[in-house]
Amino acid sequence: MRGPLVSDIDETEHGELEKPMKPNGVEISMQRSLRSLAFVATAFTLGACSTFQPRSAVEMKTADVTLNSSWHARIASPSELAGAVQMNGSASMAPGVKRGTTEIVMKLGNTAPGGVHPWAIHLGQCGADEGVFGALEDYPPLRVGADGTGSSRATVALDTPSGGDYFVSVQASSANHELTVACGNLAAPTS
Repeated sequence: MRGPLVSDIDETEHGELEKPMKPNGVEISMQRSLRSLAFVATAFTLGACSTFQPRSAVEMKTADVTLNSSWHARIASPSELAGAVQMNGSASMAPGVKRGTTEIVMKLGNTAPGGVHPWAIHLGQCGADEGVFGALEDYPPLRVGADGTGSSRATVALDTPSGGDYFVSVQASSANHELTVACGNLAAPTS
């Protein structure tokens, strides 16, 4: 057992050396309780004086909702056009900013520069068209840039579907609306 160190010993008023008293378990427990009480009181005081607005326990952002309810498609030219046209791209369909609307974005590549292509989302699957989702007027034509790529965005005044079969269809031109030059089936959102 070691003896007291010089730093452990205090001098009294009369120059006598005295060993410091160590607090017992009750004193230590009391000190901890007082510190805890002071901390809790400070936290409540600061919380009560806070100028921050309270937030709900769960906060949903539009981006979160859109991510979990987006439809996606890979777009490609039909095999019967192989060698003549080889377009590719993607499309997505998600809830719009306004309630009761659907936002659709379509991107296309490997196309002839300067081309203008009508397009739309349809019910059904590629090769089994069951009609347009919304109105054709909702879909502005896709305009192809000098680099052979283009994109277009549409807002349809319908709720975004939660199930069913849908596809995106791209036509050769407004003069040749019967010829589909690219198509892609939309995959439903995952839960």
